[in-house]
Amino acid sequence: MKNSKKTAAKLIAAGIIGGAVSLGGNIAYDHFTGKVPAPSNQTSTNKVSNVSYKVSSGTTKAIAKVSDAVVSVINYQKTTASSSSLDELFGNDSSSASKDGAKEQPAGEGSGVIYKKDGDDAYVVTNNHVVDGASSLEILLSNGNKVKGTLVGKDVYSDLAVIKIPAKEVTKVAEFGDSAKLTVGEPAIAIGSPLGSEYANSATEGIISSLSRKVIMQNESKETVNVNAIQTDAAINPGNSGGALLNVEGQVIGINSSKISATGSSSQDVSVEGMGFAIPSNDVVAIIDKLEKDGEIKRPALGVQMVDLTGLNSRYTEELKLPDDVTAGVVIAKVQKGLPADTAGLKKYDVITKIGDTKVATSTELQSALYKYSIGDEMKVTYYREGKEKTATVKLAASSDKLDFKDTESAKAEQDK
Repeated sequence: MKNSKKTAAKLIAAGIIGGAVSLGGNIAYDHFTGKVPAPSNQTSTNKVSNVSYKVSSGTTKAIAKVSDAVVSVINYQKTTASSSSLDELFGNDSSSASKDGAKEQPAGEGSGVIYKKDGDDAYVVTNNHVVDGASSLEILLSNGNKVKGTLVGKDVYSDLAVIKIPAKEVTKVAEFGDSAKLTVGEPAIAIGSPLGSEYANSATEGIISSLSRKVIMQNESKETVNVNAIQTDAAINPGNSGGALLNVEGQVIGINSSKISATGSSSQDVSVEGMGFAIPSNDVVAIIDKLEKDGEIKRPALGVQMVDLTGLNSRYTEELKLPDDVTAGVVIAKVQKGLPADTAGLKKYDVITKIGDTKVATSTELQSALYKYSIGDEMKVTYYREGKEKTATVKLAASSDKLDFKDTESAKAEQDK
């Protein structure tokens, strides 16, 4: 049944959990803080069976295979140093602060997966939003030891990052499975640190709910994250981001990234359960290989600032003189000189409707279509100018790091923080 009222799914990064983590234990166990009754002198007729058994299943074997390769990632950030009553009480001074007057403090925690050992180094994959803004990183291993992490590279668009750690204490490395061979309904196991390292190596089980779900949101820097995700009903909570989604063979089939918490308008939100998302392992492998090699993913730039046609009021759309059947597209608000769009002759107020053979109705769809091309490729753009349909061949000769304006080629998606 169709519903004419639009609703917006509220996505949250299932990742970086902050200072409230330490309260979790107290909240969880409030009902168990009463006194234990004194033992009675009466002899109980109830007895505990002395039969022992060992549970072994596909789930227990999968968890045992990979749990030692799942870690917690602690994000430290610099804050302005200021003296507090606790500093004075314990005799601390400003020596812990850096020369620029800032000191590092834990800003949040997420999860990660050790996937490779190479000589003295081991490599951890996690989400970009777990490491975002970090001045330093610390990795909590499954044995309880902490080691320093060095950021190798990160990519906002795919929400992935690679961290290097010393290999000395690494005893287990995870294996990637083929996410192209997944079946809806097969078991899925999530392992990570929900609510932070206090609950490290927590495992939840569910199924693969769907494949190829388009998950589009923005990070705190208003940069677009676009993932063609695996959907699962295995419980994923803040702190799980960067952790492993496993199949029953104990192979990593995805990196947990986000969940839907609610849907609807802000005044009429409907709570949502069991809708988590993971980046497919085949996509993960392709990205982390490039991050290891180059430290970044270079993508082509068109060189325009955009506004969705559907977001304009009628007064502005009338000025574009579009045919009646053109109701969706992307309006160019600004063209950066010297970049591909400018070189190809695109101008302010042109309305782009297709990239190659792909129709685009929003700036997010345009960006997704653009990023299927490589730097150096030629790309056909279909657009309207003064009511007439035109085409241009754009030579993608520049990378996105050449863009000047901050919000260029980024979507205005909503994210529930």
